[in-house]
Amino acid sequence: MAPRRYVRTYYRFPLNYPVIFGGAPFVGEGVLTNLSLKGCSVMCDREVLCGSDVRVSVLLNHQPPALPIDLGTIKWVKGRHFGVEFVRLPLEAQQRLNRTLRTELIEWLKSRQSSSALPETSNPDN
Repeated sequence: MAPRRYVRTYYRFPLNYPVIFGGAPFVGEGVLTNLSLKGCSVMCDREVLCGSDVRVSVLLNHQPPALPIDLGTIKWVKGRHFGVEFVRLPLEAQQRLNRTLRTELIEWLKSRQSSSALPETSNPDN
């Protein structure tokens, strides 16, 4: 049987934000390494358990207070790196997350546009 292929629904933006997380058997601090509308990945200083429920607080730049993820599930673990699927966010937190990702998308598009000019295309029909 072929391995199951996983396709992400939402683009994950590579970012670096401090996070605090906690679940039933653990509490820790780390760095968010990427973020999407429905999840994130975190690099931390301790091991966590795949499948655990977790609460995450993301310290967004210039946007106090922390962005609260009331409930997330740890979907994968690779050493000290793990992925969280967001299960429950307060409405205000969802709106802040949307604004943050919209800003990141705009910055990404600007950097992409300024770093490479559109290549010329040759059309043999001209």
